[in-house]
Amino acid sequence: MDDLSHSSSFVAKKDPTLEILKMLGINFGLSVAAGFLAYYLMKQYIPIFIQRKLYGFDQCKSEKLPVPEPMGVIAAAVYLIFMFLFIPVLFVQWIHEEISFPYVRLLSLLSAIISICTAILLGFADDVLDLRWRHKLLFPTLSSLPLLMIYYIAGNSTAMLLPVFVREFLSTTYLDFGFLFYIYMGMLVIFATNAINIIAGINGVEVAQGLVIGASIATFNIIQIFRLEHSLTWYQGLSLCIIGPFLATSIALYILNRYPAKVFVGDTYCYWAGMTLAVVGILGRFSKTLMLFLVPQVFNFLYSVPQLFHFVPCPRHRLPKFDSEGTKKLSMSLVQFKATDLGLLGRLFVWLFSTFGILYKREFMKDDERWIEVNNMTILNLILKFTGPVYEYQLTYFFVIIQLICSIVAFIVRFYIARLFYEVVN
Repeated sequence: MDDLSHSSSFVAKKDPTLEILKMLGINFGLSVAAGFLAYYLMKQYIPIFIQRKLYGFDQCKSEKLPVPEPMGVIAAAVYLIFMFLFIPVLFVQWIHEEISFPYVRLLSLLSAIISICTAILLGFADDVLDLRWRHKLLFPTLSSLPLLMIYYIAGNSTAMLLPVFVREFLSTTYLDFGFLFYIYMGMLVIFATNAINIIAGINGVEVAQGLVIGASIATFNIIQIFRLEHSLTWYQGLSLCIIGPFLATSIALYILNRYPAKVFVGDTYCYWAGMTLAVVGILGRFSKTLMLFLVPQVFNFLYSVPQLFHFVPCPRHRLPKFDSEGTKKLSMSLVQFKATDLGLLGRLFVWLFSTFGILYKREFMKDDERWIEVNNMTILNLILKFTGPVYEYQLTYFFVIIQLICSIVAFIVRFYIARLFYEVVN
């Protein structure tokens, strides 16, 4: 069980809510400092990255100039430094309370930092070594083990409160998933660390995802701190303290990565952001609510399944197409293949998506054979299907608007629509 019961002497002396607010105030100050330091260091490292040949070329620009990559590793390093500095702040109030020191809470924070560290290492390795997909799935699984072990040791619940209409059939209020819940959390970590990386390729879009989802999580935590009993809010505060420096350093990175990008974030940022979001969701006890904030990423994954699993031919890069000679705008990138290249599932997906209007499809004859042309199945190409060609910064704005709308809907579902199915919404 959590060690809240062992800290009764502390609770009697001080107001827990006041202590959480003090903790958040210090965290805010450190976060602001982290943001300014990250911005300063990234600007300093731009020529160093170029000199060490750590750069890429912007595929959506006519002029192919070297752009430093992966600058996300500098922002991540600053984030880790400030998280290390913040550890004593969280636990200084218990320094003279040897009997009631919350060791499980300390281990929870350390396991979170370990998981985030390994995600950053994986991202940097992917940037340098271009890892295979099997490695991208295996490493996040292993890096989540410390976090899941502490979740188990702390005796946290694996049961889910059932909706009212389901209880009538099962004759129970809660359904304990047991080990299956740990599998779900492990899959959440794998999905989060890769989901942001799939929606990438245009200036600012990766960091924008991290900022919108992170800000949504921070808002949710603040609401919960004031809604719940003080005995339940410490982990909400911890979640907020982990996401605060992340938001600050991400803002600094976004300033340099937005259109026109002066730096590229690389896979390092994508894995770091995904793991951080998953960690705060698990530690803050709202892993199911987190999925509501990830709806665009979930949709993009489901939409991409036919190409990811090669039911439909998939090129190496599925970035939107840049018109370098004419309008300088982005349009849907397309893939052509013989109709005979599609298997049963491939034909089913193409028919289903085109029927619902979410897939551009054109059939034509070539060398006396029937060919099919479709857009690459990513949410960015889908946006372009409906908007037509737009400038790169406009496409980023359109996606951010979608992400924001989904976050607003997530709050409505979480706090209002949920009341239709549950008597109490915590």
